[in-house]
Amino acid sequence: MSQQRAAEPRTTDDRSAFDRFVEASYQRVSRAPFFAVCAGIVIVWFVSVPWWPDLKSWQVAIHTVASVISLLLIVLLENASRRAEEASQEKLNVIAEALSDLMLFRAQDDPGLEQAAQKLREAIGLEERH
Repeated sequence: MSQQRAAEPRTTDDRSAFDRFVEASYQRVSRAPFFAVCAGIVIVWFVSVPWWPDLKSWQVAIHTVASVISLLLIVLLENASRRAEEASQEKLNVIAEALSDLMLFRAQDDPGLEQAAQKLREAIGLEERH
């Protein structure tokens, strides 16, 4: 049953608006144009020193901007990383379940496989218990 679900293509996007936003943001910030924008911000900040009344204000400006951007990016990228990890774990669970089913099918010929398949099934459930 779960093997059929895993093999079927996704026809609807049942993710939340936030999850779609995170995915879109992740796709953009992990590419060269975003780096270029960040480098551009630093260059503009660097050459703007003559227009600031004092150097302390000039430094505080870049620190504030960098801190805010860093905080938002950390939250977005951690969310994307968590979802990718969950998707990978689900794929591994489906593979392990299929392997266990195959082992149980072949256990008629080799009784030792039944015990190994049971151990594998117990290991699959570890993520759900923790």
